[in-house]
Amino acid sequence: MPTLRRAAKRSEEAQHDGLHVDESTRALETVAANLESVTSHPESGVVEALGVVNDATEVVARKADDAIVATKEAVAPKVASKGRSKLPTVLQFPLVTLLSFSVSSLCYSFLNEWSGGELMNVGKSLDTWGEVGILAGWRISELALGWFGNFDGLDLAALNLLAHGPAFYLLSTFYNISTPTVLSALGIEMLSTFAPFTALRPLSGAHAPGSKGVANREIITDAPIQIYTTLLSALIYGITLFIALHTFLPTSLILYFENIPSLTPAYTANYLTILPITLAFGFAARTFIFTPFAATGRSKEDGRLGEFDPVTATLGETVAFNLWGYTSRAKVIILRTGVAMAVTGINTYLQTHMTVGGVETRGAAAYALPWVGATFFTGLALAFVGGEA
Repeated sequence: MPTLRRAAKRSEEAQHDGLHVDESTRALETVAANLESVTSHPESGVVEALGVVNDATEVVARKADDAIVATKEAVAPKVASKGRSKLPTVLQFPLVTLLSFSVSSLCYSFLNEWSGGELMNVGKSLDTWGEVGILAGWRISELALGWFGNFDGLDLAALNLLAHGPAFYLLSTFYNISTPTVLSALGIEMLSTFAPFTALRPLSGAHAPGSKGVANREIITDAPIQIYTTLLSALIYGITLFIALHTFLPTSLILYFENIPSLTPAYTANYLTILPITLAFGFAARTFIFTPFAATGRSKEDGRLGEFDPVTATLGETVAFNLWGYTSRAKVIILRTGVAMAVTGINTYLQTHMTVGGVETRGAAAYALPWVGATFFTGLALAFVGGEA
């Protein structure tokens, strides 16, 4: 055994120096530095195998590292829950709804006073409680989708820009509403969801600056990637809107928008004139779709996808796998793109048909179509960039 030879050599050197050294002490020092494991035959006792174990200090260090990891995992849920409202769960969503309606109503009152009722001049009066109920019910549905979908304040602000931006672009471009009034109204829509959600729910790890334990943190915080994904999304929105303005949209505006003052902006539109709105939409799409998608890591369910066997699977399992057999990252971008498309389409339709005077049903649907299409193609492009296409 190497350890025994080393011990003997040191003993001989010690004897030449005239020193008395305890051989058992030398052996213990060697064993502590380089532990050995011996495997012998259970009956004869003959040594069959000899293995060397890593340095004992390395073993202790590894155990210490494991303990640190376990401690971090135990503390992580507590850190994640820090900042959450301590109100009873049953009261949180009603409070979010109340705060959202209150902020919106108060801010719009100030806006109408400040702008001289500019928005009301092109607005459509709601004559029945049914129309009021539809708009209020849809607003509550938006809030419920965000709250129970576990979105944070930035998610809702970005989603509101995507959903309310088309209607305000229509008012600014074709109904001659001033830019400050339109931007203020859009800001009110975003604030009325961002403020209540932020008050009762902290930002998610994907959006909170300096948060730890988030997958691909270096990607979602990288400035060039943020700029690239924003510009890519803006480009897709710009191309889609440009094509719509130079193909079918002017015809729809003529036929189904009775009180529209002018169609000149549709014919004179170019990439520079629509650049501001497309950049805003690109930023919102990157915030709502790409950032949470990139911050999603692999899960245990991802490893089980490769274990699926169509031969032994039941019919229900096969159908479920074909419909929803995607990785966790793919599910995030599919769901968020679908939510953005649905909310954008429904909100644009309702806002144009029920709040702008003289807009027919077909006109509202036709105007919502390019915005929904742009959202779809943006989600597809961001999935390709993130490696999930």
